[in-house]
Amino acid sequence: MRLSINHALKALGSSLALEKDLIIEGGCIDSRKASQGSLFIALPGKSTDGHNFVDQALKAGAVAALIEKPIESSYPVVDLVRSEALPQSAPFSLLVPNALQALQQIAAYWRGQFDLKVIGVTGSVGKTSTKELTASVLSHRFFTLKNEGNLNNEIGLPLTLLRLTDEHEAAVLEMGFYVPGEIQLLCDIARPQIGVVTNIGTVHAERAGSIDAIRQGKSELVQALPAAPKGIAILNQDDPNVLSMREQTVARVFTYGLDPAADLWADEVESMGLEGIRCRMHYGEEVNYLTAPLIGRHSVYTMLRAASVGLVLGMSWDWIFHALKNTPERLRIVTTRTATGALLIDDTYNANPQSVVAALNLLQDLSGRKVAVLGDMLELGRYEEDGHQLVGARAAEVADELVLIGERSAITRSAALRSGFSPQRAHWFARKEDAQVYLLKTLKAGDVVLIKGSNGLHLDTVVAALEVTQ
Repeated sequence: MRLSINHALKALGSSLALEKDLIIEGGCIDSRKASQGSLFIALPGKSTDGHNFVDQALKAGAVAALIEKPIESSYPVVDLVRSEALPQSAPFSLLVPNALQALQQIAAYWRGQFDLKVIGVTGSVGKTSTKELTASVLSHRFFTLKNEGNLNNEIGLPLTLLRLTDEHEAAVLEMGFYVPGEIQLLCDIARPQIGVVTNIGTVHAERAGSIDAIRQGKSELVQALPAAPKGIAILNQDDPNVLSMREQTVARVFTYGLDPAADLWADEVESMGLEGIRCRMHYGEEVNYLTAPLIGRHSVYTMLRAASVGLVLGMSWDWIFHALKNTPERLRIVTTRTATGALLIDDTYNANPQSVVAALNLLQDLSGRKVAVLGDMLELGRYEEDGHQLVGARAAEVADELVLIGERSAITRSAALRSGFSPQRAHWFARKEDAQVYLLKTLKAGDVVLIKGSNGLHLDTVVAALEVTQ
């Protein structure tokens, strides 16, 4: 069974229907990504309005568009409230009261047509890697859907669900949080039976407010789960803010961590540098040694989460071991080299205090002169000062040289100096372009260079300038 125009119309409460139904091949909100059979959702934005590009999307092959205001178009426009008939050939636009809500209605309806295992993943750090590894593990036994990239919000998750077919047996869905009620909305749409919570940190504290507000927001996932035994909340035993969520769910609680009190716990965690990590996992009376090409000791938590989901869904250790050992390339931190032979660790996807400290821990495990290139950490709100100080203190323990970029990273430098780091080895730049010039002049063979900062700094351009071009 595939999503079709008639399914969408039924989801929207319309009695209209096509005599000859048309399949919808996924959805998009960017007319440049419209393809044959897709559904285009015209959303008004801060800088542009999707309604200006409806014809472009339909011309590119979209079978229909959802719009929320009248437009001039070369194609028919059907008002779902007032129209009494549909054109019997595509493409056309459907005028609805709210295009985003219409997308969400269709996604929720379509999700409800299938009996499949839905796993929701949330937390402050490690959501995407957990989603990716969990989907990879499950795909060894189940035909599995996942959200691509970080399409984890009120738009991206519904778009993901439009791709569901009756071939899918499981779906692993990352769920992001910015404001209270957001994860509840995503759960209303996706109806997960299993919820995985990674950890609670200061990510997006600028918008959410406090750690407690973040914890409450993330707990919406476990509160939305069905009662045990169908519902299962997979919680981090080592994070008190996560573990406390066991009091907020009627689902069965399954814990993971490095604490032997957890249902699934690991010890003998060993970093093999850029080759990955190995550990010993304990589950009841069972003890298993597992390896994965994931970088950094902190990645043991990603392994534990993926293994936990596999275990509660009845997968054998043989399957889990095989899946972890064959982790997809996209889960691994990208490494490259400069023209002078320095090794670059590109971890520029995003940054917060917890993830930067984890990256510094990885840097500590590697051989060579250690250079930490660290940019501002954004959206920390009231935790901005403490977060940058924490990173500065840890960087002073690990790095041989610091290159700091951005206004906030001056706090990082000051904290490193207070920890005894040499001022001559701590370089601060207001602009990434100036830091880039300095690095091009000074990096040499034998250097191991970690580059990490918030997305807003676009430090990936620094990596691009430093790496050897093919």
